[in-house]
Amino acid sequence: MAILSTGALTLADWAKRQDPNGTVAKVGELLSQKNEVLQDAVFMEGNLPTGHRSHIRTGLPTVYWRSINAGVPSSKSTTAQVDDSCGILEAYSRVDKDLALLNGNTAAFRLSEDSAFLESMNQTQAGTMFYGNPASDARQYLGLSARYGSLSAGNAQNILDAGGTLTANTSIWLVVWGENGVFCPFPKGSEAGLLHKDDGELTVYDTNGNPYKALQSQYQWKNGLVVKDWRQAVRIANIDTAVFSGISGTQAVTAVATNILHMMTRALDRVYDLTDGRAAFYMNRSTYSLLRRIAMEKSVAALALQTGLDQFGTSRNWASFEGVPLRRVDQIINAEARVV
Repeated sequence: MAILSTGALTLADWAKRQDPNGTVAKVGELLSQKNEVLQDAVFMEGNLPTGHRSHIRTGLPTVYWRSINAGVPSSKSTTAQVDDSCGILEAYSRVDKDLALLNGNTAAFRLSEDSAFLESMNQTQAGTMFYGNPASDARQYLGLSARYGSLSAGNAQNILDAGGTLTANTSIWLVVWGENGVFCPFPKGSEAGLLHKDDGELTVYDTNGNPYKALQSQYQWKNGLVVKDWRQAVRIANIDTAVFSGISGTQAVTAVATNILHMMTRALDRVYDLTDGRAAFYMNRSTYSLLRRIAMEKSVAALALQTGLDQFGTSRNWASFEGVPLRRVDQIINAEARVV
């Protein structure tokens, strides 16, 4: 039995979405974000019903110099299996049928609500890519921060410490998307991407168990994250954002940005193979703005502004470092704890 929750649209909500001429208003999406990682990520069908199993080489065979008339021992390589699970991100929108039909703009009214759900799904998915952790929520998949979260871990050479010591830190990520590096699997036999299904007219029930008709939409996104080769991603951690707001003038801006650019140069050298996939730097808006300012002032030749087509054939403007695009991800926060 479907019970309409307190999250359902009310008559007051309907009234707030009407223009004076009776049409559905164009809502100002003040809560929308730029999360360009979703435009770059490689999505692939997993080989498991619940995710993807990777086979990783963990050891090379021993080889020998042989003498004439003497043999050598046999040897072998070693491998390991790593399973990455997918999560199911889902939501439902239910609107009282008579409320949706109130002024004859049913489709426009529902589309107004659909846009908000799609934006929320995108933001949650992008945030999980970086901060998902089944240890805090078993329904999530494991994001990048949990995988690159310790300076003493086995992949510590791909975690660069920018020196921030408090809790106002952020990170810049260099990720090479591809089937041999980092990719997003969806469960075997399922569909990729964000799915929207119009369930049409259903009988639902209020909190007292009384039935009425509602129009329902379902939103679902099955997704995970695989880091098949940890060398194909680098985290520049502990970037102290407190200094961003206090800098002024070209010289001061250059001093702060130069340290970040030095770390980005090191990140490019830590990646195993930049050409084996689609590479991009990911950072939040404040970090992006700082580097873009340097590009505008032409103080660093390696940092440039570019115009070109993305993988979808859409013309875009972006900043780049050594030819690698800089992408904005508003879900990357300025309040990361120090990585130690």
